[in-house]
Amino acid sequence: MSKRKGQLSLGAFLLFTGHHVAAWRLPSASDSTTLEDFIQFAKLAEAAKFDAVFLADGVATRLDDHGAASHKAHNGTYPFEPITLLSALAGHTSRIGLVATASTSFSDPYNLARQFASLDHLSRGRAGWNLVTTGDTGAAHNFSRDALIAHADRYDRAEEFADVVTGLWDTWDDDAFIRDRGRGLYFDPGKVRPLDHRGRYFTVRGPLNIPRSPQGHPVVVQAGSSEPGKELAARTAEAIFTAQQTLEDAVGFYADVKGRLSRYGRSADDLKIMPGVFPVVGRTESEAREKFEALQALIDPVVGLGMLANHSGGLDFSKFPLDGPVPELPETDGGKSRRELLIALARRENLTIRQLYLRIAGARGHWQLVGTPEQIVDQLEERFVNYGADGFNIMSPTLPGGLTDFIELVVPELRRRGLFRTEYTGTTLRDHLGLRRPAGRFACQAAAAD
Repeated sequence: MSKRKGQLSLGAFLLFTGHHVAAWRLPSASDSTTLEDFIQFAKLAEAAKFDAVFLADGVATRLDDHGAASHKAHNGTYPFEPITLLSALAGHTSRIGLVATASTSFSDPYNLARQFASLDHLSRGRAGWNLVTTGDTGAAHNFSRDALIAHADRYDRAEEFADVVTGLWDTWDDDAFIRDRGRGLYFDPGKVRPLDHRGRYFTVRGPLNIPRSPQGHPVVVQAGSSEPGKELAARTAEAIFTAQQTLEDAVGFYADVKGRLSRYGRSADDLKIMPGVFPVVGRTESEAREKFEALQALIDPVVGLGMLANHSGGLDFSKFPLDGPVPELPETDGGKSRRELLIALARRENLTIRQLYLRIAGARGHWQLVGTPEQIVDQLEERFVNYGADGFNIMSPTLPGGLTDFIELVVPELRRRGLFRTEYTGTTLRDHLGLRRPAGRFACQAAAAD
């Protein structure tokens, strides 16, 4: 296959003081607890012409973190609920996409459809929904459940949830609200259709009580990389936030997921694959290494063990020798893909437990790059041109410093090689990602019946 050409996409994944687990301990790190902090981060990314800012979310504070001192890390605490925060940021930005995480495991599809449609209207077409399932037992306890929904059931529920949400977004035609003052018609009754969904998990009549949004649908992002996650993404997602450690794995994942699209009547351009990247950038290699080691030196072992527990389905690593081998990880109803990634990483590099938590303390299993701008762009370019990614979600090690470093040092090198835009050419998140605007399914059905 020939090398691909074109330009890649960039998202700015904004997490607290930064993605490194010890970033909050640096005196130079922002506390990231005020709206003004996030306005600053979003404006930095927009000035650099990023496609989107991306916010994670969780719905449980982990106070009993499997042997870890939970008070030594954020452990599930968030300064803001992400849809609320992005609604505020919509008024302080004008072009950059706004992507929020919301779980299908502990949400209601009607409310979620309404929230993201509202965000799309407020931002004039810049909203995206990161569809996830939840593998955190603590979250179950906050939503009247004694245990997690089983992994397979979580994805069955997510499939139906996605169908209900996108169906609700289509219950109004684009031109339904005619607001004809002379005739006294606020909307055309022939251009609204109840959903009337009855399924295993949801019964939703509809229609949504918000007009069809500027993008038709907010962009649907998906973050799972397990087998059910890949199938869900192939059917419903328009972008994937994923994690692969090697070029071989990235190319394989890319081909696998893109190859599934045709059976759902979709083309390869209908889905963008954007792996997470944790870049530590220095003007010299030694400067980059010093920045990274300064963060690594601040990791408390109990925090590292808790992080491993969170990404392995709850295994208490404190029961094993810290400098001994990583034990076999039993199957759980927690997340599957990240657990498998940890096992593969530990076995491939022959890591001890301590070495494994040090290895993932920044990137949480995503791709970690430490080096000069040229070295980092070399690796991003290799993955892009070899069809291992359509772009990258940048996981800055610290905020705002790590984001500023990437913008000031890496983005100019990407542009010098023709790999990244110098200006926005559209106004919506779909424009930035090169995604088509979906036609309303019910309007299409009605037109076909005429």
